[in-house]
Amino acid sequence: MQTFSPKKEDIQRKWFLVDAKGQTLGKLATKIANIIRGKNKTIFAPHVDCGDFVVVINAKEIHLTGNKTDKKKYYRHTRYPGGLREETASEVLIKHPERVLERAIAGMIPTNKLKQDILSKLKVYAGAEHQHEAQKPEPLKLS
Repeated sequence: MQTFSPKKEDIQRKWFLVDAKGQTLGKLATKIANIIRGKNKTIFAPHVDCGDFVVVINAKEIHLTGNKTDKKKYYRHTRYPGGLREETASEVLIKHPERVLERAIAGMIPTNKLKQDILSKLKVYAGAEHQHEAQKPEPLKLS
């Protein structure tokens, strides 16, 4: 019995469409992170990028439970002295609603050389329109 390791020619990528309207942030991010990483496939290997593409629409209508819209903080640095910036989740949802979901998913991907390749398969849009009709994404029901 030999250990199977997927090769590039073994990987078949699909496109999925996810509607984030009314979904809870953490639960949705967990399911999407598993799909773009490839953990839902039988040929999954942690050292190979075998995930699928995911297009997320209606990111501005995502749901945060409890007081997270006011209490959850997002930090970034401008790389200038004293450049630490702090925003609440409600401020980020108003300005750039797709960043909340992107950042939640990015935190669930292991930090290694594959992280940027895995995250490049994630496409998040604030509204219902997206630019990936040519790829014919399959609607994915996440309940």
